[in-house]
Amino acid sequence: MTKPLRLTRALVDRLPPRTDERGPVRLHDPDPEFYHRTAAQILSQLDAPDTLWVFAAGSLIWNPRFDVAERRTAHVKGWRRSFCLGPDRRHRGSPSAPGVMLSIDRGGECPGVILRMEPGDLHASLVGLLQKEPPTPPQWVRADTATGPVMAIAFTADPTSILYCPEPPATKLADILASSAGHIGTMAEYLLNTVTELE
Repeated sequence: MTKPLRLTRALVDRLPPRTDERGPVRLHDPDPEFYHRTAAQILSQLDAPDTLWVFAAGSLIWNPRFDVAERRTAHVKGWRRSFCLGPDRRHRGSPSAPGVMLSIDRGGECPGVILRMEPGDLHASLVGLLQKEPPTPPQWVRADTATGPVMAIAFTADPTSILYCPEPPATKLADILASSAGHIGTMAEYLLNTVTELE
């Protein structure tokens, strides 16, 4: 019987850490007002002033890209973690070895982490975060935690976006994750970081 292979840092380190080969930009930034308008709308819906929670299911867990005041494990129903953004030929993939990135797609359920944004200038912090994510307004989700439910924003997949692609079958997905590298790193490293943080 073949022993199951477990992804380890040693296996990840066998890949070239990055490549300078970059594909074209597939989606251009919206007008700058989109970010300010979206941030203002989100902040106008807060139940408590200066209290904004963000649900993290992928890289936001280990690279939140904003100052975090508090974090809790959480579980969201109606959404699932999915490699459904791609093909990525620029960031963790290249034209010769495209990658796929994680998002939250409709259906199922998803364990993850909720992160409370450091209070202060929430508008500026939220605009900064929005500028680093696909330009789709986040959705409000109910995140169940050990201390009760919390409403949080989540960066969910938009099936109408040019960036959306249904998650490939497991064997094809494994090949993509094992071989794709872009100018910011490899898909294998991205997967390992996410799995390690979830554990």
